[in-house]
Amino acid sequence: MALLILTQLLISDTILVINKIRINNQISAPELLIIDDTGSNLGVLKTAEAQALAREKGLDLIEVSPAAKPPVARIISFDKFRYEQAKKLKKQKAKQKSQELKQVKISIREAQNDLRRKAGRVNKFLAEGNQVEIMMWLRGREKANKNFARGKLEEFLQIIDPEHKIIMAPKYSGRGFIVQVAKK
Repeated sequence: MALLILTQLLISDTILVINKIRINNQISAPELLIIDDTGSNLGVLKTAEAQALAREKGLDLIEVSPAAKPPVARIISFDKFRYEQAKKLKKQKAKQKSQELKQVKISIREAQNDLRRKAGRVNKFLAEGNQVEIMMWLRGREKANKNFARGKLEEFLQIIDPEHKIIMAPKYSGRGFIVQVAKK
C-alpha cells in the first residue's frame, strides 16, 4: 500500500495543502511516462528504471499525474516541485477576482443630469463584473408617494446600460426602494 505525503506550504499567512503526491518508492504503477529535470520527454519506462535514473541524478521521482495512462512522473527535486506548486497556487489565487456588491444611492428629487452621472457609475461597476445595489432613498412625505418613487426608479433602470439583469426586484424597505442588478 502506497503512503501519501501530505506537505504544507506557507504562503502569505495561508496554509495550502498539496495532497496525494507520491515520490520515489511510493509510486506503485509498473510503468511511467517520464519527464526529466530539463522538461524533455524520456518516454515510457519501468518504475525501477525511472527510480534508478532519478537516484543517479541525485533527484526525486515525483508522480505528477497518477490518473493518466500510463501515469506521468517527473525527475525533479521535491523541494523545487513544492516551490513550483506553491507559485502556481499563488498565481491562481491572485487571478481570482471576488465579486463585490457596490451601492449607488439615488433620490426622488435628483436632476436628470445627476441620474445620468450615477447611471454611468453603475455601468462602470457592471463592466468591472460587480453586482450593484441601487437604493432609492425617500425622506419624510416622499414615503407617501411610493408609486411615483417606483416609477422614478424604473426610469433610472432604463438609463442604465441595457446589458444588465435584475437580480433582486425592486423591494420597499423602511427608507425606500432597493434593487440589485448584475451584468448579463
